[in-house]
Amino acid sequence: MTQANDNTLATANQAGKQESFWARHWSKVTAAAIWVALIGVILWVMRANDLTLSEFFLAGIAWAQASPLAPLAYILLYAIRPLTLFSSVLLTLAGGFLFGPAWGVVYTVIGANLSATVAFFVGRYFGSGVLDDGEAQGFVQRYARRMRENSFETVLIMRLIFLPYDLVNYLAGFLRIHYGAFILATIIGSIPGTIAFVFLGASLSPDEITAMFMTGEVPSLDWRILAVSLLMFVVSIVLSRLLKRRERSGTEAGA
Repeated sequence: MTQANDNTLATANQAGKQESFWARHWSKVTAAAIWVALIGVILWVMRANDLTLSEFFLAGIAWAQASPLAPLAYILLYAIRPLTLFSSVLLTLAGGFLFGPAWGVVYTVIGANLSATVAFFVGRYFGSGVLDDGEAQGFVQRYARRMRENSFETVLIMRLIFLPYDLVNYLAGFLRIHYGAFILATIIGSIPGTIAFVFLGASLSPDEITAMFMTGEVPSLDWRILAVSLLMFVVSIVLSRLLKRRERSGTEAGA
């Protein structure tokens, strides 16, 4: 009887260890699996069509310029981006030079908010018990407490000061804050940064990118679009400081 109990306890402990491992490393395992699959597909397409990496990249740009499905593909790629841990900045820049400043902003806003939603609910599902108040103090813990107490304003400020996009998404999910407050703050707070990076990408046209791959010539930048991009960075930082000052004044008045 004792032996049976010991075996049952050992089995339970082993299951707990396996669950704990998955809880700690699920994002890395998922990202690695997706990356391996994507690289496998890319290599297969390159080999089937006898393309070099540069030729494959240029073919992708040509397809995006010609296909009416390119915006949908871009939005879908952006939506699943958190599962691959691919840089949101690079994808936003790509939206600018593929679709131009106006449509690039529209498609990126849609894709980025779908991406934020995916990461939020993934964090909510896997983040049970993460970042409890009794855990070690630090930068993340400070924002965790603020996000619990004042969700909308805190997420808005975090977006405006360009904290890592996925960090904010997963943190909000871990803390199980109200989704409505999270997504509204994300939509509003991400607009200046989205415009800045999309316009920066739009300063490079697809034709110039193609020429760079073909000839090695460094493309020129449209200074007017770059000026708008820089202005949006400044606007975002100024707004974040004003919100912080307002929040600090409200806290002092309440005290």
